[in-house]
Amino acid sequence: MSYDVIVVGGGLAGLACARDLARAGTDVLLVEARERVGGRVEGVVLDDGRTVQMGGEIVGEVHHAYLGLAAELGLELVPSYVAEPGEPGFDLVDGAYVGEDWMAPEDHAALERVGAELVRLARDVDPADPWSHPDADRLDRLSRGELARSLGVTPLAYRRMQAQMASAAGGSIERVSVLGECRAVAAAGGKLQSDYEAWEALKVAGGSSVLPATLERDLEGRIRYDAPVTAIHVGRPCRVTLAGGEQLEAGAVVCCVPVGPLRTIAVDGLSEARLASLHRQRQLRAFKAVLAFDEPVWRRVECNGLIESEHDVGGFWVQGENTLSSLSGPEQLGYLEAAPDGVANEALLASLERVIGPVEPRAVLWRRWGTDPYTLGYVAHWAPGDLTAVGPLHATHEPPFYVAGSDHWACGYMEGAVATGRAAAAAALGRDPVDLYPARA
Repeated sequence: MSYDVIVVGGGLAGLACARDLARAGTDVLLVEARERVGGRVEGVVLDDGRTVQMGGEIVGEVHHAYLGLAAELGLELVPSYVAEPGEPGFDLVDGAYVGEDWMAPEDHAALERVGAELVRLARDVDPADPWSHPDADRLDRLSRGELARSLGVTPLAYRRMQAQMASAAGGSIERVSVLGECRAVAAAGGKLQSDYEAWEALKVAGGSSVLPATLERDLEGRIRYDAPVTAIHVGRPCRVTLAGGEQLEAGAVVCCVPVGPLRTIAVDGLSEARLASLHRQRQLRAFKAVLAFDEPVWRRVECNGLIESEHDVGGFWVQGENTLSSLSGPEQLGYLEAAPDGVANEALLASLERVIGPVEPRAVLWRRWGTDPYTLGYVAHWAPGDLTAVGPLHATHEPPFYVAGSDHWACGYMEGAVATGRAAAAAALGRDPVDLYPARA
């Protein structure tokens, strides 16, 4: 069959893109490898009837595309874990704490110096074109750890930075590009990602999975499920080959497949430079766990549920009234993959119990996004040298081939999926370009 546009991948980017195309009168088909849409946004209903979020959950005031789409769909935004009372917790290798008194004033001052320098550097970085920065090559090769040492970071401040990054599945600060960090800060109008009020203070009422479910209803009859794509030919017409050999034709293709699985799809008809840029990107492989309780157990010790860890699992944050979320990133993934059944749960609970005491969860659920063949990762990652290697073709189109997804924004986020999905639709329709970074400084 032939269509005006085929959108490959039914995550937030693909859904947002297909919706805009359909509303413009385009004959669009969305093909999704799984039996469900939403990608890395997924809701699961527990035995007690509550829905928990196994993927992306949270946005903030700097995420204009996501908030705009939620408003269009009539969805309510409510406060996230940021509004939870209490002090943060820390599961460190040499002790567990509630509150930040384990750091001295000079440690806090060191953290402020590093943050202030990132904000200062970000003022001259265009998130849409970081390659134009006059010092782009040096800043891209420089790691956040190296920057911190150059500013006289204290040992405890360094550990805090590492724990904070690891607990967000962000990898080690030694493997994060300063240019990539500054790009994210610039995209948020000068707000550090540790500014949770700006980045993570909101969520959709009922959970983030409400948004893709609403988009799915809008696209009824235009979605093909259980349809993994094995090949994309870019031409006139474009051809999309499904597992099993079936071929679909279209005037254009929008690729919303994460960069890891995209490497497994045979793509021809694009320039070598375009394919090299797409294949050079990477995502951090991460696992997510959700722990459901009968009560908000973290409040027993006046903890706000935001816990950073130096151990073999990630930290925690409050997903809902009696629910905690946890991310374990690349440093922990190998340990968790190698663990026998139940051992990962034991490590997760041990980390939590060192901070708040004994707990008995009603349920512990895992999503192994890092090894899921349709994601092979969780969030976009810019290691030292990556941005300059990917180059200015990043997030641009080669008609009739268009790209979208959180990988093509300043950092992996639901905002990036929605923003780039809608921008790709506008480009395919020949409309004015969409500004992906309206919050920029």
